[in-house]
Amino acid sequence: MSSAARAAPETAATARLLSIGEVLGELVADFADVSVSKIRFLEEKGLVAPQRTASGYRKFTAGDVDRLRTVLALQRDHYMPLKAIAEHLDALDRGLAPSAEPGRPTLAPRPVDDQETGALSPMPRLRLRRAELLQAADLDEQLLGDLERYGLVAAVDGHFSADDLEVARTAGALAGYGIEARHLRSFRTAAEREVGLVEQVVTPMRRHPAPGATARADAAAGELAALCLRLHSSLVRSGLDRLV
Repeated sequence: MSSAARAAPETAATARLLSIGEVLGELVADFADVSVSKIRFLEEKGLVAPQRTASGYRKFTAGDVDRLRTVLALQRDHYMPLKAIAEHLDALDRGLAPSAEPGRPTLAPRPVDDQETGALSPMPRLRLRRAELLQAADLDEQLLGDLERYGLVAAVDGHFSADDLEVARTAGALAGYGIEARHLRSFRTAAEREVGLVEQVVTPMRRHPAPGATARADAAAGELAALCLRLHSSLVRSGLDRLV
């Protein structure tokens, strides 16, 4: 089971780790048939991955307990087999929105559109398989292949990101106007040049030995990115005004 399947680690000062007996006490009021052996069985099946002490004792986080609640509820309320539950949890771990009916296909959430504000906010953490990207972007295989060929999207370890999803959706909309993937190479080139400009500014800032240099570099990168987007939008609007 990948580390992504586990809850984000808490700080050492705030983390409260539970023994398997304490976890049983948390769950038994809602799930009368739960037992220590069942919790161990679910761990063996990879549905939960508690930490281990140097002595080998299991230690569960609050996220582990919530995950066990989800597993037990899906078994009890929806009669889902463990394989289907594992697939459901994997989809959630990769950032997909759960279906209203567990067991049905999950759908990728639509990333926030930053065009109105000109900001460059972090995209949702998302890891989509190829078929999931095609479905979420309402794209055909040929167009996705073209986007990959021209470097507009790229799978990492077999998964596409939220940015890839947004590019695919936008490219699909542009395709409705006869604009093909090969016509979009200039966007990628322009974006790479803008990233290069930001990198020239922030790289020396990151290397500075002064305390807080990394935080200042991160803030500068965000501000520069927003300025680049603003300039790009203004130039496009200006050009369209002349065209009209």
